[in-house]
Amino acid sequence: MHKMVNPEIIEEKPLCLIDVKIAMKKIEKRDTELGLLSQKTKEYLDAFVERSSKDAKDLRKGIDSLGITRLKEEHICKIIDFLPETAEDLRIVLQGYNITLPKKEMEAIASEVKKVA
Repeated sequence: MHKMVNPEIIEEKPLCLIDVKIAMKKIEKRDTELGLLSQKTKEYLDAFVERSSKDAKDLRKGIDSLGITRLKEEHICKIIDFLPETAEDLRIVLQGYNITLPKKEMEAIASEVKKVA
């Protein structure tokens, strides 16, 4: 008889793909062999995440410096993941969220993205 494991959620927060890639490297060092899902996740991250964690930190710092209070952590993660370099691209990235930003703020965010892209 197998005992069911009931994991306890301690904290829930959005992660950028670069953060997931860093976590996967730690898991890879800890475990001798990755499971099927972990291996597929690693392959996806290796194929699609090209930026360094320094670039992500720099972009996050730049976006935070703009002082846009409506931007939440999940919005910033999507911006870091997709790197929209124009206000129109940013609008497309954020269209799935209930957030509207003035064009001036969108252009300022796009400008910050261009610095690291």
